[in-house]
Amino acid sequence: MIFAAATVIALAACGDDTTQPGSESENEPNIGLELVVSGLDQPMFLTSHPDIPNVLYVLERPGRIRVIRDGVLETASYLDISARVSTNGEGGLLSMAMLADFVTNGVFYVFYTDLSGATVVSRFRGSAAGPANPASEEIIFRVAQPFDNHNGGQIAFGPDGMLYIGLGDGGSGGDPLGSGQNTGTLLGSILRVDVNNQTPTTGYSIPSDNPFLGDPGGRDEIWHYGVRNPWRFSFDRVSGDLYIADVGQNRFEEVNVHRNGEAGGLNYGWNTREGSECFGGGQCSADGFTDPDFEYDHAAGCSITGGYVYRGGRVESLVGTYVYSDFCAGWVRGFSTVNGEVANDMELLPPGTVDSPSSFGEGPDGELYVLSIAGTVHRLVTR
Repeated sequence: MIFAAATVIALAACGDDTTQPGSESENEPNIGLELVVSGLDQPMFLTSHPDIPNVLYVLERPGRIRVIRDGVLETASYLDISARVSTNGEGGLLSMAMLADFVTNGVFYVFYTDLSGATVVSRFRGSAAGPANPASEEIIFRVAQPFDNHNGGQIAFGPDGMLYIGLGDGGSGGDPLGSGQNTGTLLGSILRVDVNNQTPTTGYSIPSDNPFLGDPGGRDEIWHYGVRNPWRFSFDRVSGDLYIADVGQNRFEEVNVHRNGEAGGLNYGWNTREGSECFGGGQCSADGFTDPDFEYDHAAGCSITGGYVYRGGRVESLVGTYVYSDFCAGWVRGFSTVNGEVANDMELLPPGTVDSPSSFGEGPDGELYVLSIAGTVHRLVTR
């Protein structure tokens, strides 16, 4: 992800109505955007809980969680930890995940960059009504970062109840520390931990089917590895499949789809491979690597903003479609999968529609939202 102030590309901001530019045709998807709120401070992530209707939680990069209730942005923050958060490089308050029984126990998790530049995943306590208590923080783990980019940014609970955590290769360019192919480090990996069963020394335990459990050469927490910067990943709320959008280096952006129920331990290739080709050109073996299910080159964009499989009811034509964007290009696209193969990739909204999209979000009803780092949240609608 490349959202540092000096690198933000100011593309044309989208309007406040539901009609988007472009010619009509029989084959053109009938998709538009509807403004929900504006005036946010660098919104990074949006989430919800299925048992709390009409409420959205929006994370602002400097360290605040805001609440949109019945379409209105509340003035008071749900949580404010801005005194603990660094926004240097690609840092900030970047993601949030709530336990299934959040309504009764108020427990949720956040992913942020601390003042030393390390990645922190912490547990907090709150309630649906809020606010959450900043003093309730319990750090479940902290990972030092060698550089201030490619730190990942996503946490999410899977259908198995485990907490998944995306960590980039640690930054700079080209993975100079070789983190992607080193299972002895947590960097360059998708982690999977059980926060419902804590050990005396950590805020989590290791699931018994994690691929490197007990392997002296691999970290127990790793589920998949060989990723460069998995800025956003998500689970299809119907199939449980995991969609990992990995930001590329110079040539390719990619999406890797891990089918629900399949074993972990996949190697997605970085930094030996970028997308389905050898990184930097030349020759390399494809043995042992899992190529992406979908990729696009930098003629179309430069930094994928991963989204969700649409499962809402407002846009019938999108049901089952994985919706994603690009931070530089500002378009919105989507593809479906047929018998495990990607098909029907199409443009839903043209380049420049969204000003530097930082993330998508999913409402409690399955509706999708797209966030602009410029301060807005829009909902996908039929136009």
